[in-house]
Amino acid sequence: MEEKKKGKVLVIDDNEDILFALNLLLKPLLEDIRVTKSPEQIDRLYDLVHPDVVLLDMNFRRDAISGEEGFEWLEHILHRDALAVVILMTAYADADKAVRALKSGATDFITKPWDNSKLLATLFAGIELSHERHKSRLLEQRMEVAASPFGAAAAPTIIGESPVMQRVLQTVAQVAPTDANVLILGENGTGKDVIARQLCALSGRAAKPFVSIDLGSVPEQLFESELFGYEKGAFTGAQKAKAGRMETASGGTLFLDEIGNLPLTLQAKLLAALERREISRLGSTLTTSIDVRLLCATNADIRTEVAEGRFRQDLLYRINTIEITIPPLRERGEDIILLSEHFMKTYARKYNKVVTSLSRDARQRLLRHTWPGNVRELMHALERAVLLCKGATLCASDFMLEEPTHRAPTPTLNLEQLEQDAIERAMQIAGGNVTRAAELLGITRFALYRKLNK
Repeated sequence: MEEKKKGKVLVIDDNEDILFALNLLLKPLLEDIRVTKSPEQIDRLYDLVHPDVVLLDMNFRRDAISGEEGFEWLEHILHRDALAVVILMTAYADADKAVRALKSGATDFITKPWDNSKLLATLFAGIELSHERHKSRLLEQRMEVAASPFGAAAAPTIIGESPVMQRVLQTVAQVAPTDANVLILGENGTGKDVIARQLCALSGRAAKPFVSIDLGSVPEQLFESELFGYEKGAFTGAQKAKAGRMETASGGTLFLDEIGNLPLTLQAKLLAALERREISRLGSTLTTSIDVRLLCATNADIRTEVAEGRFRQDLLYRINTIEITIPPLRERGEDIILLSEHFMKTYARKYNKVVTSLSRDARQRLLRHTWPGNVRELMHALERAVLLCKGATLCASDFMLEEPTHRAPTPTLNLEQLEQDAIERAMQIAGGNVTRAAELLGITRFALYRKLNK
């Protein structure tokens, strides 16, 4: 039986012959290997591959033998990933350089030309070390959560000092330690998923599975198999049995995003599963007990959905023991600036740019914008601005935002016309992107398709 490939490796060396030789040697043995001549590609490839081991040459364009560039890139890698396993390579080795490499955080040191057996032994030892480091870190995080009644160390960062957000966070802190089902309401892009993760991180189930499913992105015919799983042969293409999200989440937390998209037939089955605390996979008559804490979210007016017969009232009672409404960004005042500064620093690090402040005109422009896409729109705006910025300060001109209009209003009470105008405006802002337009309108992509067809 063929041995399973193990480990992901990123190789950086300016010598194409070296890259070719390493790729030829390692590709049959590894899960993934990526090679590049340019150390400037490290961040992009790191995000793409998430390597277990980095093989890093010490000499690039600046000089031939000092290895200073290698030490600089080693520092860069360890800054972005403190758990990184980096093995340095050089054809100009000496004892002092090897000692300095290890003191600087390198895991090992390889001299060119290498002995294949020794290189493989070093590499696979590095892969094992990487796996052990990440296992240890995960264990530490779980112990931190267990040691604190609120698990603050493992909780996601939520930025917000406005009174409306402080009320939300107070409710989260009160509800999180319980097993109460929570319904999170709010417009698209307000961060409902972040609140869900916070509720999990501050709960007694923090070290157990957190399983999420975006019901707005799942085709209707796949809802049931995604939620409940299926047995081999249950339908065409079911070549092996698969556990559903509810079964996978047992013992932990299940987050159903865009719960309003669930068809009525599936609403009944979900309600039955929650009441009986058991599920049956598609194609099976056997039942499996489940123990999940349920978190749900929607941007829909759920009570209107109930009133119009599109959502079961008994299911609503089951999922909204507690309701948390996330305010839109336009109602959060100076939080806009706090979030902007946070995203600015995040993307400055990501793109290795020296961007440190927001100008006064940039702040005014950010506060003036209505943010129909909420925090998600703000995050994308800051990413573009950091990329476009030519100096250390972000200016208003770095932001590509729609300016508020000051034309005299021409109100109409015709609902059909209002809806048509809103859809046309959203499609214009989104550049024809239906998903983006749906986010701006605060409805699902499928709902927008129906309106466009109409």
